[in-house]
Amino acid sequence: MEIDVGQYASKKEMYDHINASLTQMLRGNGDSVAGLANASALLKLFLEDINWVGFYLVKNGLLTLGPFQGKPAVMQIRPGEGVCGTAVEEGKTRRVDDVHTCTNHIACDLASSSEIVVPLIKNGETLGVLDIDSPVPARFDEEDERGLESLAATLTSLVFN
Repeated sequence: MEIDVGQYASKKEMYDHINASLTQMLRGNGDSVAGLANASALLKLFLEDINWVGFYLVKNGLLTLGPFQGKPAVMQIRPGEGVCGTAVEEGKTRRVDDVHTCTNHIACDLASSSEIVVPLIKNGETLGVLDIDSPVPARFDEEDERGLESLAATLTSLVFN
C-alpha cells in the first residue's frame, strides 16, 4: 500500500487523509493487533514532532500496553493513574500542554513535554486509549483533538468486533 505523506493545506485535510488511508488499510482486516500496529505506524509516519504513539487496551480492568512506535513503555496502568488512566476514568480526551506540571504523569520517555490521550469507546464501553507524546510543549491543539477523535472512531468501528 502506497502512503502519500505530502503537504496539506490544513491539519483537517491531513487528518482526513490519514483517516481515509486508515480505513483503506483496515477494511476487511479481522486482526486487532495487526490493525493497531499499522495504525500506530501510520500516525508516526504522518505526525510531526512526536516521539511516542501507541495504544493501551483494557484487559482485566487495567490498561495494558498494546502496539506502539517509540521507546519501551509502562506495561500496565490502572484507571485513574496517569493521563491515560484519567482519560479512561473520565471517558474523554485529555490534552496536556506540559507533562512536567502534570502531577499524575507517567514518564516513559523523559524527552516528552506534551501528550494527548483519546479513549477508544464502542457502544459505551472503553476498550483502550490512543496515546501520543511529543517533545514539543503544547504540541497538540483542538484540531489535533478533533482529528484524532475521528481516527479513534474509525479504529473502534473497524478493529474491534
